[in-house]
Amino acid sequence: MKIAVIGQSLFGQEVYRHLRKEGHEVVGVFTVPDKDGKADPLGLEAEKDGVPVFKFPRWRVKGQALPDVVAKYQALGAELNVLPFCSQFIPMEVINAPCHGSIIYHPSLLPRHRGASAINWTLIHGDKKGGFTIFWADDGLDTGDLLLQKECEILPDDTVSTLYNRFLFPEGIKGMVQAVRLIARGNAPRLPQPEEGATYEGIQKKETAKINWEQSAEAIHNWIRGNDKVPGAWTEACGQKLTFFNSTLNTVGLVPEGEALPIPGAHRPGIVTKAGLILFGNDDRMLLVKNIQLEDGRMIPASCFFKGADSSVLELTETELIMAETVRSAWKRILPSILEVEDSTDFFKSGAASVDVVRLVEEVKELCDGLELENEDVYMATTFGDFIQLLVRKLRGDDKESECIIDYVEKEANKLTLRMPHQLFIGGVFVDAEGAKTYETINPTDGSVICQVSLAQVSDVDKAVAAAKDAFENGLWGKISARDRGRLLYRLADLMEQHQEELATIEALDAGAVYTLALKTHVGMSIQTFRYFAGWCDKIQGSTIPINQARPNRNLTLTRKEPIGVCGIVIPWNYPLMMLSWKTAACLAAGNTVVIKPAQVTPLTALKFAELTLKAGIPKGVVNILPGSGSLVGQRLSDHPDVRKIGFTGSTEVGKHIMKSCALSNVKKVSLELGGKSPLIIFADCDLSKAVQMGMSSVFFNKGENCIAAGRLFVEDSIHDHFVQKVVEEVKKMKIGNPLDRDTNHGPQNHQAHLRKLIEYCQRGVEEGATLVCGGSQVPRPGFFFEPTVFTDVEDHMFIAKEESFGPIMIISRFADGDVDTVLSRANATEFGLASGIFTRDINKALYVSDKLEAGTVFVNTYNKTDVAAPFGGFKQSGFGKDLGEAALNEYLRMKTVTFEY
Repeated sequence: MKIAVIGQSLFGQEVYRHLRKEGHEVVGVFTVPDKDGKADPLGLEAEKDGVPVFKFPRWRVKGQALPDVVAKYQALGAELNVLPFCSQFIPMEVINAPCHGSIIYHPSLLPRHRGASAINWTLIHGDKKGGFTIFWADDGLDTGDLLLQKECEILPDDTVSTLYNRFLFPEGIKGMVQAVRLIARGNAPRLPQPEEGATYEGIQKKETAKINWEQSAEAIHNWIRGNDKVPGAWTEACGQKLTFFNSTLNTVGLVPEGEALPIPGAHRPGIVTKAGLILFGNDDRMLLVKNIQLEDGRMIPASCFFKGADSSVLELTETELIMAETVRSAWKRILPSILEVEDSTDFFKSGAASVDVVRLVEEVKELCDGLELENEDVYMATTFGDFIQLLVRKLRGDDKESECIIDYVEKEANKLTLRMPHQLFIGGVFVDAEGAKTYETINPTDGSVICQVSLAQVSDVDKAVAAAKDAFENGLWGKISARDRGRLLYRLADLMEQHQEELATIEALDAGAVYTLALKTHVGMSIQTFRYFAGWCDKIQGSTIPINQARPNRNLTLTRKEPIGVCGIVIPWNYPLMMLSWKTAACLAAGNTVVIKPAQVTPLTALKFAELTLKAGIPKGVVNILPGSGSLVGQRLSDHPDVRKIGFTGSTEVGKHIMKSCALSNVKKVSLELGGKSPLIIFADCDLSKAVQMGMSSVFFNKGENCIAAGRLFVEDSIHDHFVQKVVEEVKKMKIGNPLDRDTNHGPQNHQAHLRKLIEYCQRGVEEGATLVCGGSQVPRPGFFFEPTVFTDVEDHMFIAKEESFGPIMIISRFADGDVDTVLSRANATEFGLASGIFTRDINKALYVSDKLEAGTVFVNTYNKTDVAAPFGGFKQSGFGKDLGEAALNEYLRMKTVTFEY
């Protein structure tokens, strides 16, 4: 068909392009005159193709069509007029001229919201459904017969921009093309518009967009989002006109604490908080506004309303200076009326319009390696200098307004000056707990107080979850590419390596870890874990699946692996940093955000880790850390409706409680690494020297505070006595002492309560008739030291044969020579199934026994051999789910299936 396109904007440009691709002949384009020397995108596109372009300032005067304008139009011989977006009044002489008439796009479900501000009113009225209509033009105002309609769901926080960009723009283009296709085929419907449900609202202008405070919070929210970004809902406060943008009713976890903002006519004063400006409706419900435009045109974060301007200016590297000049050239192209772009050049005062915002965002994406900006970023930094500062912060992965202030506790130890954060870490900032509550963290080597640590309360958990949710849904973390996410995790691993001596020293002070072991395992494996999962970030992928075809059509089914959202991670005290890393690295690699509860007795390496995430450029809110009690912080995380996954390592008893809470709250996903009573079977045909060496390690590694420690050794009768003799000899060689001394083998137990538990455990073993060969007592020195202990003659019914000590206590039982099946039955006679071990030179026996052992990990002729690439997790009441390896990623991902028919 011969088509005349009458309209303007990027929407008109895209419709024009698609019509030409469909094979239609566009005989002419009618658009608006150039503004400030800039042509409309529709006209520019048509001129490139050699299509006649007309830019009439008006089509009629005093209600009468201009004859010369109509004549120029008629000379083209159009068979159909397509009006994708038109702000001019087109006379009926033109509308009715083509044989197929004229069709118009309207961004509402007519007859609802006739008029020019249809999108605004769709949101202002709180409609649950929106969409667009393509109708046949008549002499009424959006009253013509209906040709085609498509609807979509209105999301709770949709604005004019998000609704337009998500649905009305892309689907509207397709709808216009589909409508023309129907007309060309001769089967386009003409359905009279019903008058029932018809509404008409006037054009929204700045003077009519003032907020009425005598209504509910939801109505105020709808008014603000319905005027976002144009014309902007405003109120008078603090002696000036304030315009509000980016409103939400999602205030779960927000505490209305901050500086009051009196607003004339409002039911209650607003409150400026770290999350933004909290407003109240006359129903006392809250809404949150994140951005405020001041009367001078500047857009600021609402949280910064009472703060002075930030004087800190980033110093640009040579590469960043080159980038800045490239972006300056883009500004020159977009602002042709400006002779020179200075740092003080204001984008909008120089003539830029909303369409130019989109162009700038797209140009930056091309010039800056795919950097994703939001339209509002341009409104937040309107001068060139501010815009470059914003870009550099985002490119560095850190868009904070200023350097994070950390109140360190300093301590001299291990020939180092340790600088340790001791506050909660929420939303990228170290803050005091509610009520400034604190507790003492103790050095187990001498029982002294290391420092006061903030003690998180329920409200702090809610704030941290809200920060993590905002970072996941609105922040940079979900917008950067997977490869860039990996780059940030690699950077974090590098920083951990640079600080490994400091981290290992803190681990020795706070957890009693032997320094050399902390360097290799506590810290060393943490670094390896982050590097391993950083490499996985851009390798998380789905698959295509052949399904039965819907003949004569065909199908394409694919799967996508997506992050879950906000995850809660609760970690134990035996490997404070390593357990954090095992879970957090996989969680972040998958694209989630996280709230971490370290063990109350060992919070300091977690808080140092928080500091390193800032230095690595991990966006604020992605990682949040809350020292505090499990019964309060852990419970709230399990109960919180916005937490979608809990990862827990700890006791079976607590794990069961968490699992129940997760089910009752919101059926959140959960993975549990729980208690153990890992059997180690030593056969007579083993390498005895190696069996003694690894048997010692299986029990005494990390002072026995090891989840996979061999909880019970079964030694074949013919080598039993010799094995025990060798073990006792080796135990006597172990040096018990300060964990910072390089020749120390055995440091203090983690905390006093655990020490008492070990003493009681040994007393019960003696009472039940087991033979205490050595140890069993507290070491007579300051601190929480316990002797390496060996029990023999342990029978299956005894308490120490069935229960985990989680300490340096070796439990040895005999089994008859050659009786493989009986010892297997005894080894499996436990509700735990975390790990197990075998020592034998017989490969057939090793394979047979490893097949039969009911445990998530089986070590053969070795022990404690974990690796970041090998999945780790238990069976039975030792839990479910995996840490480490590719399998760990699946704990923090959800699978989505998408099926197309074509």
